[in-house]
Amino acid sequence: MPERIADFTLESVAWSDPRAVAMRALMDVEMSARYARRVPGFGDAAADDTITAALAVDPADVVATVLALDTDGAALGHASLRMLRGDWEVKRVIVASEARGRGVALAIMAELARIASAAGASRLILQTGDRQPEAVALYEKLGYTPIAIYEPYVEAIPFSLCFEKLLPIR
Repeated sequence: MPERIADFTLESVAWSDPRAVAMRALMDVEMSARYARRVPGFGDAAADDTITAALAVDPADVVATVLALDTDGAALGHASLRMLRGDWEVKRVIVASEARGRGVALAIMAELARIASAAGASRLILQTGDRQPEAVALYEKLGYTPIAIYEPYVEAIPFSLCFEKLLPIR
């Protein structure tokens, strides 16, 4: 049963859910605009392929995908958890621009932490970029602390900012 929060609900969905796919496409557009001038070689097919490969998510590695939905069922926010070499990694956090400032990201991130903790995870990790100060502020507010850039981002996206959050032991 979806959880009701304020004027939106959280729902676990499949990675392939069309609303989740649409939210990730929205994120791709926004991130392309933010990083178009930042990425060395941006627009160069080889550089783009390297970055795309580093950011790719194999659906088989996805443990959970959570959407925030408005009262009509339209997606307001999205995030997923995937297994990455034994770590639980937060992926593809996006909130639609019209829904920002309503607690959507906080609720989604709390739900991911709950899911991971319930499954026995001791920490979450994530990667973001240096052109996403809002994301960095959110993660720091939630208790994430900086860690070294980890693979697959080290060479492909050297301007990555990586974080971890230790989860309560159950």
